[in-house]
Amino acid sequence: MNKFEIIIHWSDEDQAFLADVPELPGCMAHGDTYESALANIISAMDLWIKTAKEFNDPIPALKGRRLAFA
Repeated sequence: MNKFEIIIHWSDEDQAFLADVPELPGCMAHGDTYESALANIISAMDLWIKTAKEFNDPIPALKGRRLAFA
């Protein structure tokens, strides 16, 4: 499991939970529930890191913040 900070919040505008990984630019996901947003962002993080490795792009160092919060 990747241990980057994950921020999840409810969006009234989108009527969904939105998830963001600040250290991985553009790595975002959403879900109808908190749990689905979390599962989707974990998949997005894995894909982000896999793609970065394929293109020899740098992967940011962990900053050691929270993984998720309610």
